[in-house]
Amino acid sequence: MGKLIWLLFLLFFSLGSKAQNKEEFPDTSKAQIGELKYPDTAQALNTISGELTPGRGFNLIKTKYGTLNLSIYALVRYLDQTPGTQVWYDHLGNPQAFVGRNDIYWHRTMLWFSGWLLTPNLTYTATVWTVMTTQQTLVYGNLQYTFNEHFRFGVGVAPNLCIRSMQGPFPFYMSTDRTMGEETLRAGFTNGAFLTGQIIPRLYYNVMLGDNLSTLGIKASRETRDLAKSFTLMTMPTTGEFGPRGGLGDFEYHRNVATRFGVSFTHNRENRYTDSTASGPDETQVKNTDGVLFFQTGALAPGVTVIDANFDMGSIDLGMKYRGFGVELEFFGRKLSNFNATGPVPIQVINDYGYALQISKMVIPRVLMIYGINSYFWDQWDRRPWEAGGGVNVYPMRSRSWRLNLQVDYIYKCSAGGTFGLYTAGQTGTTITIGADILL
Repeated sequence: MGKLIWLLFLLFFSLGSKAQNKEEFPDTSKAQIGELKYPDTAQALNTISGELTPGRGFNLIKTKYGTLNLSIYALVRYLDQTPGTQVWYDHLGNPQAFVGRNDIYWHRTMLWFSGWLLTPNLTYTATVWTVMTTQQTLVYGNLQYTFNEHFRFGVGVAPNLCIRSMQGPFPFYMSTDRTMGEETLRAGFTNGAFLTGQIIPRLYYNVMLGDNLSTLGIKASRETRDLAKSFTLMTMPTTGEFGPRGGLGDFEYHRNVATRFGVSFTHNRENRYTDSTASGPDETQVKNTDGVLFFQTGALAPGVTVIDANFDMGSIDLGMKYRGFGVELEFFGRKLSNFNATGPVPIQVINDYGYALQISKMVIPRVLMIYGINSYFWDQWDRRPWEAGGGVNVYPMRSRSWRLNLQVDYIYKCSAGGTFGLYTAGQTGTTITIGADILL
């Protein structure tokens, strides 16, 4: 393992030594995103979600009746969670087993087939999505119609607008996945309808009406009549842009201060989506901050299962970029309430609050970035989970579209879990991840 990290660092700095520190960059405050003269910025301002928005791609068909473009995202990474085994205790004092991962996976592949039909105002995206670590493969998409800059209407799969990382930056995160703070409380992606656009110059909105908090694993026959509602307001007051896809870190090397501020909220009456209390819930998006599934039998009291609960989450995000320096700070809170359970529970409302801070610097412009991350929770159970770490990003082609990443992160009482991201519930220890991803 040590030799692998050492070789990776040698690669990083051998690539970085070829860069010219005095390279000139365009003044992003005087250009629209699609007009900047480096490859990634040809992508349009992302108003839906990074996971659902293609890259530049390859134009396969163009006729007077429509177009077809193929775009690709792929990620391979090594993940080492230490210690290898550990016993931790949930908020009820029950012992739980932690088994740290030590594996190499071709983690995620996404193929976007997109374009317009009959009129450029009517666009479509069909996505093939697969995650090897969860053995999940889906085909989904959405249709959108643009009336003008103020109104774009869409139907299909889209995000619940609860947090910054659900609103565009993917895959241009600091690491190859979200922070623990973002991953713990957030809602997911679902089927629904959305409306987005510009209210006034530099002020944007997005509203979403969806089936639930996450469509993964939920059959239509199990859905309730409750619909998830979410919205976000976002402004970029100083330069009117925040780089391609609103990505984290000032890869663009802004010569004027770029800023982004947003506020988001999501509400739903969520269900466990299965009648059986003997098995686990089909709903796996909502977790306690001890990492236990909220709808799991025994999550709040021995032998008791929550069937329905209100989910309310809000967040405020603030971002700044200037001459290679980037800061992202987000505050979020979640309230679970109005429980319908199979028996008495000791608490009727759960309030959890936290933040995620990410700071970065382009040490060698468009080649080498260093960054630090920190998440912290003031949670209902007073466990106070947190993480602190950092990493290095190298861009071998001087483009965001191909990135090598190394991150080392210390985690205390991990509040996020699952094999999709970088975290396993209950861990107190160090996680090392080495990854490479591309967006074409």
